[in-house]
Amino acid sequence: MTPEQKDSMTRAARAAMDNAWAPYSRFRVGAAVLGGSGAIHAGCNVENSSYPVGTCAERNAIGAAIAAGEKTISAVVVVASHPEPVTPCGMCRQALNEFGSGITVLCVGENGDERRYLVRDLLPDAFDDGMLDGRKK
Repeated sequence: MTPEQKDSMTRAARAAMDNAWAPYSRFRVGAAVLGGSGAIHAGCNVENSSYPVGTCAERNAIGAAIAAGEKTISAVVVVASHPEPVTPCGMCRQALNEFGSGITVLCVGENGDERRYLVRDLLPDAFDDGMLDGRKK
């Protein structure tokens, strides 16, 4: 992720966060993923009164990327309505891992603080497709 891509992704994630549907928690999240084509795809969290039906910003951004024809993801930026950087939840970590444990995850707080990780750091010993049939990756 170049500095220019990081800035564009952060702007896209913040714009998506502004559109989050979070009437219950009031915890708004936006995410932007960088597809293999170089295009940026954003998503926001969408809550539901039946709580398990809600979806996270990261998974919505992944879905937007896949719907646009992306086959790979190299980076994600996550912003949240919280002063400190917030990392993806466990389900989103697993969803990101589907596209590679080396994906860069940049978490940005409202105060501008940043924390950078790789998916493998956030989800050590992750379940992957090699476990489905006993193969090793």
